[in-house]
Amino acid sequence: MKTALCDLLGIKYPILQGGMAWVATAELAAAVSEAGGLGLVGAGQAPAEWVDNEIRKIKERTNKPYGVNVMLMSPHVDEIMEVIIAHRVPLITTGAGNPGKYIARLKEIGTKVIPVVSSVALAQRLEKSGVDGLIAEGMESGGHVGELTTMALVPQVVDAVKIPVIAAGGIADGRQFAAAIALGAVGVQMGTRFMCAKECTIHPNVKQAVLKAKDRDTVVTGRPTGHPVRVIKNKLSRQFEEMEKRAADAEEFEKLGVGKLRMAMVNGDTDQGSVMAGQVAAMVCNEMPAAAIIEDIMAGAQRTLERIQGILEVK
Repeated sequence: MKTALCDLLGIKYPILQGGMAWVATAELAAAVSEAGGLGLVGAGQAPAEWVDNEIRKIKERTNKPYGVNVMLMSPHVDEIMEVIIAHRVPLITTGAGNPGKYIARLKEIGTKVIPVVSSVALAQRLEKSGVDGLIAEGMESGGHVGELTTMALVPQVVDAVKIPVIAAGGIADGRQFAAAIALGAVGVQMGTRFMCAKECTIHPNVKQAVLKAKDRDTVVTGRPTGHPVRVIKNKLSRQFEEMEKRAADAEEFEKLGVGKLRMAMVNGDTDQGSVMAGQVAAMVCNEMPAAAIIEDIMAGAQRTLERIQGILEVK
């Protein structure tokens, strides 16, 4: 199961753990990296001091490659980049913007830059900026989403660029991993599946919400703002839906959403907090160590490939 992504990042398995804000802390990221994948700290809107502390904690827990997800719209992005450069972080993934202005300095220290994209046009534009790879994320994912599904997006991005493409969105088991490879991806990024890792520090209420989720229990909110978000249905999501029906303005949407992710992930309010999770939440059936999750994915992928081979041989 070794792919070009393993060589690019120096990892054993071609699996990245999503850099989810308030979810992807040093504890989870280090556990994923130690297990042979690549763990990411989600910087989100956190200040540079917080990111610095999380990186230090990762280094205490593992000597394997790790990364930081940088939200480029953060007011602290310049300071966070200075922290990343000071620590010589092996990988950064980015979202909500173009990392072009930082690429030269990052490449000087050997940091790989892999942005998240939701369209072919954005993928081509970022390839020209000199990034090392792309994460093509379909709308099945949790949090901020685009309009294309993973099945449609990944092969189109693969065909449009010459750099490695990682598939994300709607991936939680070995069958989906194998499907991503079949679409031309060199690996996968999973967020929701790792929310119920034992090392994940989110509030137990959120883990229970994920474990109880069924196939239609997520909804996309905030489309009128131009920044839609997939969450598990609750009282907050119904408030957003009501606002959409009466055509509330973007300012009202933004005001309602402030602080709601932390309210869920840290404080455990799964009614009024934003429980960002993907459609595969329904496939997460128990809590297990990150290493066991990775082993399960890889074993499932192997079984899938063997089953496909068997079908082809029969025919």
